[in-house]
Amino acid sequence: MIANMLCKETDTLIQAMKIINENAMGVAFVVDEENTLCGTITDGDIRRALLADTSLQEIVKNVVSKNFIYAYWNESYEALIKKITYKIKIIPIVDKNKKVVDYFQYKQNIYFPVAIPNLNGNEFKYLTDAFMSTWISSSGEYINKLEKEFSAYSDCLYGVAVSNGTVALHLALIALDIKEGDEVIIPDFTFAATINAVLHAKATPVIVDIEEKSWCIDPKAIEKAITPKTKAIIPVHIYGQACDMEAIMNIAKKHHLKVIEDCAEAHGAKFQDKKVGSFGDIGCFSFFGNKVITTGEGGMCTTNSLDLDEKMRVLRDHGMSKTKRYWHDVVGYNYRLTNLQAAIGVAQLERIDEIHKNRRMYENNYKTVLEKSNFHFQDNLPQRERITWLVSLLVPKHINRDAYMSQLKTNGIDARPFFYPLSDMDIYKPYCKEFTPITHKISKVGINLPTYESLKSIEEIKEILKNV
Repeated sequence: MIANMLCKETDTLIQAMKIINENAMGVAFVVDEENTLCGTITDGDIRRALLADTSLQEIVKNVVSKNFIYAYWNESYEALIKKITYKIKIIPIVDKNKKVVDYFQYKQNIYFPVAIPNLNGNEFKYLTDAFMSTWISSSGEYINKLEKEFSAYSDCLYGVAVSNGTVALHLALIALDIKEGDEVIIPDFTFAATINAVLHAKATPVIVDIEEKSWCIDPKAIEKAITPKTKAIIPVHIYGQACDMEAIMNIAKKHHLKVIEDCAEAHGAKFQDKKVGSFGDIGCFSFFGNKVITTGEGGMCTTNSLDLDEKMRVLRDHGMSKTKRYWHDVVGYNYRLTNLQAAIGVAQLERIDEIHKNRRMYENNYKTVLEKSNFHFQDNLPQRERITWLVSLLVPKHINRDAYMSQLKTNGIDARPFFYPLSDMDIYKPYCKEFTPITHKISKVGINLPTYESLKSIEEIKEILKNV
């Protein structure tokens, strides 16, 4: 690990930033060619240098502060603690020749948030390129690249980049002419963005129950809820699990319904070896900071229909004509993604297979600790290839879920409960006509555990789980 903390004094600020990003410590130890400690540099030091008009190509030697704290390898723990301040939590440790051999990190209330984006690929490189190109708004090569590459990854012909996952759903509804008086069937077990998008479109959501095995919308419940006013279904691929898209598409075909897939948490998940987002009329993805890949905020609508692709582009860009600038044929929206955000997304997409692999490794590590106590992890079902978004599991009957989460948080692990049933909230209750027993059963006992691309903290988390 110590090698990931070292930065040469002849490195540029860009190189130093990459080292700090990869070690996730917020600091690098600056050494000369002989590995002798010359100083330390933090992400804050680099930000302040840039604000003072220092070039990213400036070498670290000209920026690093010579007034820094370090310790010798034979100093006592008490001596090390005395060198800790509210600003300095990590101290380089050197031998008698002042060569870096280790570091001391003071940890009080270790904190593992539920999700942290990892930006250790080409994110900064592409972001800098987009910045230097001056194409920083809603046009630029990275937007085109992200749309093309992400739609191809999702087994779709077209992709329309948007400012977040919620507007992706709203844009899809509007593009499919879902309007006031129309009913849209949605699951009770989902994040509020799903139902909010329907309400923003002035349509009427119809809440139904989920399958017990998959936690996804139940096709039988969909069929039962259809009325002459039903115009669309929004299956939600919850927590990385694919819905039964064969049954749902058969229902849609039978009743002439539109299908909008909510894929916010399921980038790359498959049903019958085909990616989610490619079954329905439109697939909607989120690139929020806690998603599989991120642009900070952002999203994407995928489709295999050229007509829908063109329609969504017009609606996304204020409803402006594509052939006559500043001429508007429809009332549109400003739902655009910036080139800067897309640059990050392109870099993230380059590593998506690695991200999936590491997230699944996180889940497998959790299983080695928690399956022994009868925690039930998300099922791997026939014909469905789920991905690990967050590690999602059900707490066994003999454990109080809320008390368990409280203990985890006391020990520094930010466990999250499953989504509340939409039907339990006063603002959404009118849209649920029947009780949803499976949603209520699952919601009460489900938790999500911290899930990262980086595997650096898994051993510490496992040790905490063993002791709780």
